[in-house]
Amino acid sequence: MVTGGDNHFPFLVDDIPHFTHYLPPQHLKEHSNPLHNHPAYSTVDQYFVDVDDVVAENIVAGKKAQKRARYFRLAGPRQQVFFEPQEVHACIVTCGGLCPGINTVIREIVCGLHHMYGVHDVVGIQGGYKGFYSKNTISLTPKSVNGIHKRGGTILGTSRGGHGTSKIVDSIQHRGINQVYIIGGDGTQKGVAAIYEEIRKRGLKVSVVGIPKTIDNDIPVIDKSFGFDTAIEEAQRAIDAAHVEAESNENGIGVVRLMGRNSGFIAMHATLASRDVDCCLIPESPFYLEGEGGLFEYIEHCLKEQGHMVMVIAEGAGHELISEDKNQIDASGNKLHEDAGSWLSQQIKDHFKEKGNISINLKYIDPTYMIRAVPSNASDNIYCTLLAHNAIHGAMAGYTGFTVGPVNGEHAYIPFQRITERQNKVVTTDRMWARVLSSTNQPTFLNPKQVNDQQTTSHN
Repeated sequence: MVTGGDNHFPFLVDDIPHFTHYLPPQHLKEHSNPLHNHPAYSTVDQYFVDVDDVVAENIVAGKKAQKRARYFRLAGPRQQVFFEPQEVHACIVTCGGLCPGINTVIREIVCGLHHMYGVHDVVGIQGGYKGFYSKNTISLTPKSVNGIHKRGGTILGTSRGGHGTSKIVDSIQHRGINQVYIIGGDGTQKGVAAIYEEIRKRGLKVSVVGIPKTIDNDIPVIDKSFGFDTAIEEAQRAIDAAHVEAESNENGIGVVRLMGRNSGFIAMHATLASRDVDCCLIPESPFYLEGEGGLFEYIEHCLKEQGHMVMVIAEGAGHELISEDKNQIDASGNKLHEDAGSWLSQQIKDHFKEKGNISINLKYIDPTYMIRAVPSNASDNIYCTLLAHNAIHGAMAGYTGFTVGPVNGEHAYIPFQRITERQNKVVTTDRMWARVLSSTNQPTFLNPKQVNDQQTTSHN
């Protein structure tokens, strides 16, 4: 964090590394940004970002509060760059699970480097981190990536794990790569941070940029992760199907299981967008099954009042009720939970079978991989373009060890540690969750003491 620094910031700035911080001056040479003469940008007023332009992390009122706010460097092109086009050898790699928009980010990095900065040497690392030392690269050109944004998945392939920092940096050094763009979630970004540290330790002029990816929208600091809007839109299809099935059958119950291992943003937003959901269950809001005010009682109420019910459950919801091995993790270090959707569906069936007085018709829908595999929609395509271009601008300007994303509506350069230090969670005492409860008319499943405890936690 900078409290003054080289540019005499009069406020707290979570700054990012620059080549000048660890490379000797004789190894660095500044060049005029090629965008000075680019016909698309040369007529745009104030296109270049001033060295002291920043973005506030928190919008707060009052002079004293503003002084306590934290800031990030504003993303965008700088007047000077530290690479000439012909010396750039860039690579792109995708890691972790699939998400709508990955191909768009790949396409826009390739096209942005080519069309804005005249860079022609870009390769794709195949198969995630392990592709640095176990697979061949493929050449990426504007022609080869044309149209890939209309396809789901990633043209480079992906994997979890496989991170060997020294071996990866050895590969980067051996191949002569000096710009590394890595697209992935929080586990991937921790790996990016380790790669940057090793590169800095070796004194290499290599810019390392992370582009945060998670379909769950649980990355802290940034406003929203790419692919999230597409995921909500696609989730509506599953909810619509569940609603049709439930409404068409006597005592029909439609259960839709959506992504959200630790955070319930997709379930919450899909519920609000649908307006056909009667109950939304997320990891941040505990619930119980039996007894007064429990889930079973509410299901019976819905069936009695309207003859059917639609329920959305995030994959990590109710994990405290499920007996499971809490030490199981995947290759990326994420905790593995039992499928909450199928577990809850069976609990509901067993409950009504035991009661014997109500015959239900339950349909369970899990659209997870259908949602992950679709191409991004128009909104996410635009967002992915901004992410890619701002990543390029930062790398060309000599910044490294950073990630990029929107903060309070402005794109900023963010240190790795800020987006890997925690996961965003739905705050169940704020207005958005209140809107969900109002829309579904479901109970909170909390007693008054739990509500007071949550309010105290959120205020602290």
